[in-house]
Amino acid sequence: MIPYSDGIPARRFPIVNSTLIAINFAVFLFYELPNGDAAVDRASFYPCNLDSACHLGVPWGIGWITAMFLHAGWDHILGNMLFLVIFGKNVEDTFGRLGYLLLYLTGGFVATMTQAAITLLVGSASDAQVPTLGASGAIAAVLGAYLVLYPGSRISTLIGWIPVGIPAWVFLGGWFLYQFFESNYSLLQPKAGGSGVAFFAHVGGFVFGFLVTRVLVGTDRIGARQPEGIR
Repeated sequence: MIPYSDGIPARRFPIVNSTLIAINFAVFLFYELPNGDAAVDRASFYPCNLDSACHLGVPWGIGWITAMFLHAGWDHILGNMLFLVIFGKNVEDTFGRLGYLLLYLTGGFVATMTQAAITLLVGSASDAQVPTLGASGAIAAVLGAYLVLYPGSRISTLIGWIPVGIPAWVFLGGWFLYQFFESNYSLLQPKAGGSGVAFFAHVGGFVFGFLVTRVLVGTDRIGARQPEGIR
């Protein structure tokens, strides 16, 4: 399913979300494409750096940040940025610019550490040397926050070539369940069953975003603007 709208216009221009998208594309176009695999090898995150079993690329304290802005190809970055365009603007509306940036970066950190912890616990030494990269862990935190804030919004999506409207709680709930079951399957093969997808990062980021937002909403620190017609 390919989403293309949530039907909720932003109240103000999403400066942080737009800047994050611009940085991701800039890194891909001007750093990754000209340098090929060397860029990924240098700036990705390697789980084995955490326990000093290897010394690959940049130090892990820098790598978890740089890896968030790397992508494995056009399909990877376009898919990630599509989700960020649709869901990020309204979460930024609710969290505010600084709060949204903190959610995004902290969610990316939690996602990376979740994937790394599972890899180090149940994976092999070679698994721990596989680079982790991509914005999807941070975006998963945004999705978790969106589910709390706008569960009843309707996500316009394509199923094949047919446009349909799906409630956000169904769309995002289904997305999470897919990540969850795939991550459990990949316990036997920490590299996501050979797919190369960091499913545990997605699960960790989503749960983080969901729980943080539930706490903030429950303590009246933030509140959601529901679209018209949703009660």
